[in-house]
Amino acid sequence: MSFNKQKKLGQVFLNNNNVLQEIIKAAEIKSNDKILEIGPGKGVLTQALVETEANVIAVEKDAEFVKFLKNKFKNQSNLKIINADIRDFIQSDDWQAEYAMLDTVYKAIGNIPYYLTSHLIKLLLESKKQPQNIILMIQKEVAQRIISQPPKMNLLSVSVQFYAKPEIICYVPRTAFYPEPKVDSAVIKITPMKTKENIDKIQIKNFFRIVKAGFKQPRKLLINNFSKNLNLEKEYLQKIFLQSNLPLNTRAQNLSIKEWVSLSSLLMKNIV
Repeated sequence: MSFNKQKKLGQVFLNNNNVLQEIIKAAEIKSNDKILEIGPGKGVLTQALVETEANVIAVEKDAEFVKFLKNKFKNQSNLKIINADIRDFIQSDDWQAEYAMLDTVYKAIGNIPYYLTSHLIKLLLESKKQPQNIILMIQKEVAQRIISQPPKMNLLSVSVQFYAKPEIICYVPRTAFYPEPKVDSAVIKITPMKTKENIDKIQIKNFFRIVKAGFKQPRKLLINNFSKNLNLEKEYLQKIFLQSNLPLNTRAQNLSIKEWVSLSSLLMKNIV
């Protein structure tokens, strides 16, 4: 069976058993855990997951892979294979309810196409039922951006760290995949913080509106970005910065998550 067309979709396949074991170890899988596997492809990671005796729900977009997987794992009772786009699955109450994802603790694991990374993480972290943890194989540089701290924060790192604690488990050379990609990868573990579960959706929307305004032109001073993109007076912003113990020459990349949350709570009172 030929899978050459997957290369144009950005999908590559892991062929390194040591990395597979790092993923399993990072997920802290126990028997009877519920696992949502994202994009199983040829089932290399799937095989390692079902061997843990966890209950695995593997969501695969490509019908050819689904057919291949159902034949390969036809006698595997702790595996369900679903032909769907993972983005649709995460956002669909019907699908999630059918497979009890909304009412149980589960873990999300996958070796995903690089172009899906930011959007997929966002969907998982903002879903009605967050995973207990998320273990993903992603591009090395993107993983490093996600775990960034001041003075190298960025919109992606703030977006992830607002909801969760990310950590890089290991780096994976491009030679560990076929077809071989042009970049190295990393296994990243993202653990959602339950403290964010009860935050008002309007507050979250306004928080990210403020953060996006701050990163609109990262090289500019944060005060200038806020003034221009949120239509706020600089004199007012200077008072807010002094109240927050932030230097007036602060740039977006210098703020920690705690400082972003504190600053945005003050600004929310005056943005329309």
